[in-house]
Amino acid sequence: MCSLRQAIEVISSLISYSHPIKVFSVKWQLIRNKLEELCSSLTALENCDSIQNPILSGMISAIVASASDCYDLARRCVDLSYNGKLLMQSDLDVMVAKFERHVKNLFGICTTGILTQGFAIVVSRPGVNACKDDMRFYIRDLLTRMKIGDLEMKRQALLNLYDVVVEDDKYVKILVEVGDIVNILVSLLDSVELEIQQEAAKVVSVISGFDSYKSVLIGAGIIGPLIRVLESGSEISKEGAARSLQKLTENSENAWSVSAYGGVTALLKICTSVDSRTALVCPACGILRNLVGVDEIKSFMIEEGAVPALIKLARSKDEAVQLSSIEFLQNIASVDDSVRQLVAREGGIRALVRVFDPKSACSSESREMALRAIENLCFSSTVYIIMLMNYGFMDQLLFFLRNGDVSVQELALKAVFRLCGKSEETKKAMGDAGFMSELVKFVDAKSFEVREMAAVALSSLVSVPKNRKRFVQDDRNVGFLLQLLDQEEANSGNPERHVNSSYQEKRWTPKTVMDELLDIFAFVFSLPFLVMALSYEKTFYNVLSLC
Repeated sequence: MCSLRQAIEVISSLISYSHPIKVFSVKWQLIRNKLEELCSSLTALENCDSIQNPILSGMISAIVASASDCYDLARRCVDLSYNGKLLMQSDLDVMVAKFERHVKNLFGICTTGILTQGFAIVVSRPGVNACKDDMRFYIRDLLTRMKIGDLEMKRQALLNLYDVVVEDDKYVKILVEVGDIVNILVSLLDSVELEIQQEAAKVVSVISGFDSYKSVLIGAGIIGPLIRVLESGSEISKEGAARSLQKLTENSENAWSVSAYGGVTALLKICTSVDSRTALVCPACGILRNLVGVDEIKSFMIEEGAVPALIKLARSKDEAVQLSSIEFLQNIASVDDSVRQLVAREGGIRALVRVFDPKSACSSESREMALRAIENLCFSSTVYIIMLMNYGFMDQLLFFLRNGDVSVQELALKAVFRLCGKSEETKKAMGDAGFMSELVKFVDAKSFEVREMAAVALSSLVSVPKNRKRFVQDDRNVGFLLQLLDQEEANSGNPERHVNSSYQEKRWTPKTVMDELLDIFAFVFSLPFLVMALSYEKTFYNVLSLC
């Protein structure tokens, strides 16, 4: 009767012997995969008393007998002494089936409880510079423990697996290559033991972060179990499942699977629950954001109350939740006027203005996100711009134009630039609020993009008669612009410089800034207030000669 040690040695020897075989390479790789799985399982069982378990002893004898038959096939493939390719292919298929049956039978025996933490040999984790074979052996050992170990062994195996895949990407590749381990992880997501479920969810979350392995998870049927975890798992399990789904739904092809398993309803329940933690709500918002690209799913979200639910989250004091919900609102309403109307009706515009408010405790990042959302949702409609003015948005925008951090100030200037191209009533309101004197300062900025935007915006504002009168009432405005015009004229011979802008696709040059300054003066030349410019005689006559 063969011992476990003898069986392990026979199988290990067979694996080594099969490597040089050049023919039927695909078949032999399948056989080696099964042999490695058997070897890993037998190694984990080595410290068990096989003599006291006749079923296990008989199984070991059968495995060794199959290995002996496989040796004969390997020898003939090495010597090329087989009788016909078709016959050898058939024999190899039979051998694959035999070893597959041994794996399943061994699993069935061991799940009765023969393998426990007390009996199992602990395989040490390979060192930092370990070879791929050692890493593969370690992963296979963990696989065996997940398949046939007791509850504690499975939990410890999952913990060890999570540690290695987080620390070293090479383990993720080996994990995916090792047969059955992804399927085992998927099955463990449905475990009634919450501790096992949450550890499996953490490992899956790591794997889903690799684009090249997402298809493997999808092929293993991961979506359904992940949705079930969202519905009934522990909080930690839900967080892992949500992170995985957010990564998997970056590919819109997976959106329908999430919807088909009831994922939208589960996600909205998470977003509306007062008990949901930030680590769960944020990826839930991210998944919903990824799904809005499918019109049918977007319509279902709206019917289920996604818009008011996410507007409520936008009022949250938690910055991460704020950012995630605002980004969702942008996506769902960006190209759909009916959804923008719904956002406005449900108080979404007011919520965004409150986030942007300098008096709020929100971070600069939240304010920047809110301003982008306000631009995308409101600047295309005069009705929404009027709503913004009624909510005090113009005063907020002016505040950040004067006092904001560099990033917020830049966004504020771009927002002003866009608003100046809207209705005359909007321009009047901006003139009354005091934007013109601030824009004059930006015309002297170092950045050509900033100077150009400020000059264009100022030119647009002074095109309104009421604003022209207000503009020249401050003698510093005309005098300062005359000085700038003198500088621009002196610099007009400089080579062109190119600056990228998301607002204007054109070449930015010193000459374009001077053109805008000339436009401004063209608007105000007819006013009696221009007499103040006579103190700048040289530049004044230069301006006249250019007009």
